[in-house]
Amino acid sequence: MIDFKDQDQLNTLLSEEFSEWSSPVKVTQKMIDGFAEISGDTLWIHTDPERCEKHSPFGSTIAHGFLVLSMLSRLGSGEDATAKVSGYKQIMNYGSDKLRFMAPVLVDSDIQGRNRVAAIEVSEHKTKMTMEWQVSVVGAPTPSLVYQMAIVFI
Repeated sequence: MIDFKDQDQLNTLLSEEFSEWSSPVKVTQKMIDGFAEISGDTLWIHTDPERCEKHSPFGSTIAHGFLVLSMLSRLGSGEDATAKVSGYKQIMNYGSDKLRFMAPVLVDSDIQGRNRVAAIEVSEHKTKMTMEWQVSVVGAPTPSLVYQMAIVFI
């Protein structure tokens, strides 16, 4: 275990390489509809399969970008770097440094995720860890989502 204030040891978690891809998760219309109901984003490109078949450039509904983002917890892969850190009282989501929706996720696609520790900053009152994520439709050449997530240990 690495103490959350030990910058030198925390730096051993940094990596230029991403973890292995997670197990795939299928994005279903039921998931998309549930997210539409919760978020209030009921735009037809997400919720109307018949209209999408005729009028969408994708030929089917697509998942909300924020639905895909919200699935990161399900898409964790490999060892969790935060599990190697100790000595803190609380760990919290601190926010986003970068978020891009690069390609659509069509209904019934299998998606997978991977991540890496991109940066660690120790300060007097907290330690900030930046995790870089990629989410991709299985077999796609371009990630659907790229995200830099900031986590703090206090």
